[in-house]
Amino acid sequence: MGVAIKNSVALVTGANRGIGRAISEGLLEAGAVKVYAAVRNLASVDELIERYGDRVIPIEFDLTRPETAVAAAEIATDVNLVVSNAGVLNVSDPLAEDAVKSLQFQMEGNVYPLIRLAQAFGPVLKANGGGTLAQMNSLASLKNFTPFTTYSASKAAAYSVTQGLREAWAEQGTQVISILAGPLKTDMSDSAGMGDGAPSPDLVADALIGALESGDFLVYPDAMAQGAGEAYASFADNVINAKSSEE
Repeated sequence: MGVAIKNSVALVTGANRGIGRAISEGLLEAGAVKVYAAVRNLASVDELIERYGDRVIPIEFDLTRPETAVAAAEIATDVNLVVSNAGVLNVSDPLAEDAVKSLQFQMEGNVYPLIRLAQAFGPVLKANGGGTLAQMNSLASLKNFTPFTTYSASKAAAYSVTQGLREAWAEQGTQVISILAGPLKTDMSDSAGMGDGAPSPDLVADALIGALESGDFLVYPDAMAQGAGEAYASFADNVINAKSSEE
């Protein structure tokens, strides 16, 4: 199952910088007719608007305000691709004094918004032929990294939700993509001390476009992720991608 990018209409959360901006630009360059740039500060996408004109539509979306997901779905009724990219990152190991607080913060920033987006845009995608939801997960979805334990836990939860959406939406024909990336050169990775030498977020845009065309569920954009993906392949083939015994 593949999706035509040309003339598609996308909504990208966190479209103003980093991975979200790279995805937005990549989709527009590949022929998307419109990208709803879902951000907290509408003025933060002015540069995208200057470059792409009315093909970029700023729309309010705040991870901490559930009502903005509902409002976005009421506005962006022509969307056939939702990219859930915006998220948060805290450095906290499991024994840190703030570990529970850190995990709560990252669940609220990395997991609950995915569920809210899915609930808000599921009917929109169905009405527009099925469409696609792509979730920006992480290698931390697959493996815990001790200094980032609470982040890893939130990303593992997001990956689990992504798998659930894939099966829940199979009947309505919605493609679901899980992007499992290693550290990339973004403000977020820089602040966490992982940005030095990290590859460009443009790799995510390229990998997403490839998955839209191929219908792949698991996407590994960068070299580190691809190495992990090779090790994970057998489990993914035999468990993650296996047909449910109830089908």
